[in-house]
Amino acid sequence: MNKQELIERNPIRKLNSGAKGEVASRMGLVMARAGLGKTAFLVQIALDSLLNGKQAVHVSVGQSLEKTRLWYDDMFKDIAEGCQLESPLEIYAELARNRMIMTFKEAKLSRARLEERLNDLIAQNIIKPSCLVVDGYDFSQADRAFLADLREMAQKMGLQIWFSAVCHRDQSQVSATGVPAPCHELDDLFDTVILLQPAPQKGCLDLNIVKDTTGVQEESKVLKVDPITFMIKASC
Repeated sequence: MNKQELIERNPIRKLNSGAKGEVASRMGLVMARAGLGKTAFLVQIALDSLLNGKQAVHVSVGQSLEKTRLWYDDMFKDIAEGCQLESPLEIYAELARNRMIMTFKEAKLSRARLEERLNDLIAQNIIKPSCLVVDGYDFSQADRAFLADLREMAQKMGLQIWFSAVCHRDQSQVSATGVPAPCHELDDLFDTVILLQPAPQKGCLDLNIVKDTTGVQEESKVLKVDPITFMIKASC
C-alpha cells in the first residue's frame, strides 16, 4: 500500500470532506467505554492531518510526553505492518517533524495557556497546526466555560479540535441528540460526536456518528474499523 491509499482508508477522511468540501473548523468528541480505543482514534485523527501534509498538536492531560509519543510509534507500526505500507520509515519521519506533543496537568489546562503556547509556536515558525487533539480531559468535572472558550478558539484559529471522553455502562442519561453522559449536557458545544462500540462482527469496531452538524456525514451512520489499526475495514 502506498501513502495515498493509506490516506483513503483512514476513517477520519469520511468525517473531514464530502460534497461541501473540507471541514476547516470543528469541535469533535469521541466517546467510548474504558479500553475501547479513544486515544488510538485521536492518534488516527492527528495522523490523517499529518499524512495530508498538515501539522498537528496532541495535548495530553495527565500523561507523560514519552507515553504519548509511544502511542504514535506503536500505532504507526501496526498500520505499516497491517497495510504493508511502502517506505514506512521515511513517511513516519516526515509525520514526526510536523507533530507537536504538549502535556498539561488537569488544573493547568486553560484556553489562555493553550492559546499562548500555540501562538508562540506559530510566531517562531515551529508549527502551525490545523488539528489539535486533547486526550485525558475529565468530562465528569467538565467546565462548560472552558469548552466554549476552546470552541471559540477553534473558529478563530481555523482549527479542528477533538476531545475524548469515557462513558460508562451504568450511566443512563442521554441527550436529545443521543450523546451519553457525562457529555449529555454539553453536546451543543460539539459539531461532531462519535461513539466507539464493539461490533457484532469479530475483529471489528463500530464507529457510530451520533451527531454531525458539518453537513459532511449522515447522523446515525456507522463505519466499520479495525480495532488495532483503526483503519476502515471493508470486510466487516
